[in-house]
Amino acid sequence: MQQSPSRRQVLAALAAAGLPALAGAAPRQSRIALAGPPAIVSAPLIHMAETQALASVAEQTTFTSWRDPDQLRMLAMGGKADVLAMPSNVAANLFNRGAGVTLLNISTWGALWIVTRDGQRKALADYRGEEIAVPFRGDMPDIVLQLLAAKQGLDVQKDFRLRYVPTPMEAMQLLITRRVSHALLAEPAVSLALRKTKSFPIGLIAPELHRGAHLQQEWGRFFKRQSHLPQAGIAAVGIVRSQPEVLAAVSQAYAQSLAWCRAHPLECGALMAKHIDLLTPEAVADAISVSQLDAVPAAVARPELEFFFGQLIARNPALVGGKLPADPFYGPVSVPLS
Repeated sequence: MQQSPSRRQVLAALAAAGLPALAGAAPRQSRIALAGPPAIVSAPLIHMAETQALASVAEQTTFTSWRDPDQLRMLAMGGKADVLAMPSNVAANLFNRGAGVTLLNISTWGALWIVTRDGQRKALADYRGEEIAVPFRGDMPDIVLQLLAAKQGLDVQKDFRLRYVPTPMEAMQLLITRRVSHALLAEPAVSLALRKTKSFPIGLIAPELHRGAHLQQEWGRFFKRQSHLPQAGIAAVGIVRSQPEVLAAVSQAYAQSLAWCRAHPLECGALMAKHIDLLTPEAVADAISVSQLDAVPAAVARPELEFFFGQLIARNPALVGGKLPADPFYGPVSVPLS
């Protein structure tokens, strides 16, 4: 897994970029609004809001859940949030289309699975000819599925029967109610689906579900890279982008909250369940145990991001706004707290 940089590496990166080390007290904001999806990337943001982790730079820290990429874009463009968890390609797309976006980190490096009723299907090619429920058409995780299929010489339109649905929860419901046999899900929806089928009401027969193809492993295998993918992280929008002290505080608080969630998965799950309907503490704890979570500053993750974006550009340039994002997209490297 991608490792977080040492303090010496961080300072060297700052010097090379001509940026000062971030330090000093920030002017306090009246409020910093955080937002994220019902996915594991949001867990640290929720902890930050619950603990008021940004008290040094804001009088109040709040969290709002976004349901789908369209709502995410409205929050980002409409000034309704200051820091948002989002897929990496959406952040790049917004930046290239003129929205003020600074990517602070990538923290989710692997949380995509095909959940299946057939435990023998372990690779993407095993689903040839099968119907798969897929949320967020044209966004994560659909674009990862398409990249991996093309790399293997598969045509998603001919070799699979993709059933697009608006949200992961709807894909999960189709799976649990036996209307599909396979669904492409991100954590914690994967763990929630597995948990729900173990607690069916008496008299109802639950489908037996399994973790099938792990898309991060497929990524490493077919692209000859480490089995992790720069899937999602947090980005600053609006006026906070011009306040380096606030960006540093957000980055450091997020890394600390992520570490807390990894050390206290059930308690973290309880916080997520409080803010996001349908989630359970146990499902979130399961998700934390299997997800590749590491808050890597965007400037340090840039090589992995540019490789991923390059693959998207080769397939459909519009997925990232037509080109690789320029230097200002990659936020400052935050100096780890000693």
